[in-house]
Amino acid sequence: MRLFVALRLPAEVAAHADRSVAPVRAAHPELRWVPADRWHLTLAFYGDIEDERVGGVVEMVGREVAERGPLELRLAGSGIFERRALWLGVEGGSAGDGGGDMDALRALARAVTFDRSRFRAHVTVARLRGGVDPEPARAALAGYSGPSWVAGSVHLVRSRLGAAPAYDDVASWPLRPRS
Repeated sequence: MRLFVALRLPAEVAAHADRSVAPVRAAHPELRWVPADRWHLTLAFYGDIEDERVGGVVEMVGREVAERGPLELRLAGSGIFERRALWLGVEGGSAGDGGGDMDALRALARAVTFDRSRFRAHVTVARLRGGVDPEPARAALAGYSGPSWVAGSVHLVRSRLGAAPAYDDVASWPLRPRS
């Protein structure tokens, strides 16, 4: 089973971003655009996990999420992962303590991953095809700044590849306000 851990975007946040992405998508059909209903913020990617190990993954993620609080975030800016993806960036949503929410987001991502490479909070909006220059699309989205939202849950998601990829929750956990 192909698994990853993610935060889902509220419908209104995805719709706001999609309205800004739409003219860029129309101007750059050479990119493989990800439909807005599949946008998410990946915290950890596990790849293929044997069915008998899924319960252990559920337990581990649940344990790591248990004491975490909600995060105020917003989509802002854009970037490119070399030869792979065009993305919208993520930053703290609160004008006064956005850095604290980003620190907490990075700590959460570190807690649920086995990959020790640097975490870059992002939402992939397009996949790149060989030989296509994504820089004009990235530049067109560089000034994007979306509405803030509160991420209130973490999801362990099964990814089904194919002509019509689909994402199904295996488990989810609330992010509880600190008392």
